[in-house]
Amino acid sequence: MPFTLSPEIEQMKQMVKNYVEKEVEPYAQQIEEEDKIPQHLIEMAKELGLFGMSIPEEYGGIGLNAVGKAVVLEQLGRTHNGFVSLISAHTGIGSTGLVKLASEELKQKYLPAMAAGEKIAAFALSEPGAGSDATNLTTRGEKRGDKWILNGTKHFITNAPVADVFTVFALTDKEKGAKGGITAFLIEKDFKGFSIGKVDKKMGLRGSYTAQLIFEDCEVPEENVIGEVGMGYMSALKILGEGRVGLAARAVGSCDKLIELSASYAKERQQFGKPIADNQAIQWMLADMATETEAARMLTLKAAYMIDDGKKVIKEASMAKLYASDVFNKVADKAVQIHGGMGYVADYPIERFYRDARITKIYEGTNEIQRLIIARKVLEA
Repeated sequence: MPFTLSPEIEQMKQMVKNYVEKEVEPYAQQIEEEDKIPQHLIEMAKELGLFGMSIPEEYGGIGLNAVGKAVVLEQLGRTHNGFVSLISAHTGIGSTGLVKLASEELKQKYLPAMAAGEKIAAFALSEPGAGSDATNLTTRGEKRGDKWILNGTKHFITNAPVADVFTVFALTDKEKGAKGGITAFLIEKDFKGFSIGKVDKKMGLRGSYTAQLIFEDCEVPEENVIGEVGMGYMSALKILGEGRVGLAARAVGSCDKLIELSASYAKERQQFGKPIADNQAIQWMLADMATETEAARMLTLKAAYMIDDGKKVIKEASMAKLYASDVFNKVADKAVQIHGGMGYVADYPIERFYRDARITKIYEGTNEIQRLIIARKVLEA
């Protein structure tokens, strides 16, 4: 696995780093307080091509490979996690299904607007009774003439209140279930019979909205099937695999930022006539934070390189997501401890990162599910 990035990816990395530090970070506290991302930041992200990083150039995107996306998401992870979530949910699981599995007709119809950020995307698999057990879907799809009719409810769908297009999974053959009976559909927000439920009030990720999706005899054109009818469960696994690598990269970026903030504070904070950075207890915390973050980065990049090499990454993507999210939570906890009371005050970013870290162990497959996936792959060997 090469450890050097191409000049193009290095250039993109620096560009996004500058954008994050100079443009986004000054508004991080405002996003937290107002629970809203300033529109001008979204417009700048569009201009930089961030909404099209997963979409090939022929459809108006910049077509980054998996390593490139991981590097960019790592830089984005250094700032407000709610802001990052809006972009990553769109470019990751929101776009991947269309890019990899959709018909050319669907790609031509939707991808250019998605690449430009004119249409925001969302991914809808979870239901009140089907989270970790994605095979237990109750949202149903029934073929009637030249349309599919969907009925059911999805919940905790990131970007739901602001999205224009949704990748939605429904049970289309109860007898077959996950083995040929789940189908993926591309739903537009104004399709008849489709509506958005109330916005969830969450512990963190301010500025990133989740909500229920409600389908009441929702009419979907038959050409809006993504991939093959009945193969939606396998499609979901492919989409989530790459999404987990992106989530891991974001977590690594957040860890980097927390380490920098903690090291800087430790050198400035005086106790007993010396900086607390002189204390071995603080040094060991920083050493553990840095070491575990670097290990998470290597796991994430390995999985990304394997994707670009055309290899299956079910185990490696789960490892990256599991380890990076666990490390993010550990690093955030140590950052609070190093900052003491300042780490517990909402006026400073440490407290925000601490709250935002918690969801990374839950969404895109809980860490318990990741362990099951990894163990199954180990036992198959």
